[in-house]
Amino acid sequence: MAAYQSVFRRIEKKYLLTRQQYEKLRHQIDSMTAPDKFEKSTICNIYFDTPNYQLIRRSLEKPIFKEKLRLRSYGVPSADSNVFVELKRKCKGIVYKRRAGMTYSEATHYLKDGTRPHANPQIINEINWFIHFYQELQPAMFISYERVARVGKENPNLRITFDSNILWRTEKLSLEQGIWGTPLLQPDEYLMEIKIPGAMPLWLSRALNELNIFPTSYSKYGNAYKLLFHSERNKGGVKSA
Repeated sequence: MAAYQSVFRRIEKKYLLTRQQYEKLRHQIDSMTAPDKFEKSTICNIYFDTPNYQLIRRSLEKPIFKEKLRLRSYGVPSADSNVFVELKRKCKGIVYKRRAGMTYSEATHYLKDGTRPHANPQIINEINWFIHFYQELQPAMFISYERVARVGKENPNLRITFDSNILWRTEKLSLEQGIWGTPLLQPDEYLMEIKIPGAMPLWLSRALNELNIFPTSYSKYGNAYKLLFHSERNKGGVKSA
């Protein structure tokens, strides 16, 4: 696998945009940003959780510290495609992400039966501890989306992403099953994330203010779980404890 960044520490702010806000914001910021190395991509994730959704239920309580584990690919993978097993933690507003790259075949065996992959040993040890601690982890939800990514010209550590066509499902939970599911956003909505190690640049802050774009608390997995919970509760099927 080609060299990739495996450790992240940054502040992440999220914003829900209308199509009009998205188009106007892009017009304002594109001169100050450049396309990311992978400017446009389709991201597919499998989120892992306990049978009673302990991780996401705790996350929705907005604790000081929370964490999650996911398997991520770019597009629908084949056995030898490069994928990432990611451990993401958030503490007091700071996001810490550790990811180990491996083939999809390796990731499948690792997450199913513990076969150790050829990947960063320190990060694999951290993921192993996480899996051991929660014990009953299993594939819980598939989430995919179309992403446009930009980076700051003056500060390449600034990253702005726009996600649309967010889909989720809780059946056929493997990445090779393809991209399909229930929409999470309206067709004309975008989820923007601003990711930066420190303070937001003034030009970006001004652009957001001019367009009345304000940060919001939004989790793709969390909001999809809420929809699942209400649907299953109406059918009397969701496990809540």
